[in-house]
Amino acid sequence: MKEIESVLFSEEVIEKKCCELGERISRDFDGEVLVVGILKGAVPFMSELVKRIELPIRMDFMDVSSYEGSVSTGKIKILKDVENDVRDKDVIIVEDIIDTGNTLSYLSELFKLRGAKSVTICSLLTKPSRREKEVEVKYIGFEIEDYFVVGYGMDYNEKYRNLPYIGILSEKVYK
Repeated sequence: MKEIESVLFSEEVIEKKCCELGERISRDFDGEVLVVGILKGAVPFMSELVKRIELPIRMDFMDVSSYEGSVSTGKIKILKDVENDVRDKDVIIVEDIIDTGNTLSYLSELFKLRGAKSVTICSLLTKPSRREKEVEVKYIGFEIEDYFVVGYGMDYNEKYRNLPYIGILSEKVYK
């Protein structure tokens, strides 16, 4: 695909990382966990990850927004909330990529206020250079530089989510 400058992580590399993360999560928790995927980007990652978690799990989703186009506004809007009660539950928030940290900081505090027993974050990618709010992320797939990445759930204007790999989007597409 000519819009993709290069492939950062192949499907095989991502699947291997999902196995590693699933094994770590399985070791770190004793009982049932509530896995909350952040729509839409986390869906492919979460689908692969939960197959590797050897614990009883409940799955739920949230749809939150803090972006207009490709720029973060810093204001978090909940478009779809979880359906499960998080009180006294071990909650694992699954995200595709951590950029500014604003969304995950907000969600972590929200789940704590709602009485979650614990709140843990698992993200496929992190971009530390873009961080505005520090957020504790226990499970990280890959740390990347400040690239505009797409694929494996990540998009640009709702395109490229279905790519089975993570690639760097050509600047001429989004500028």
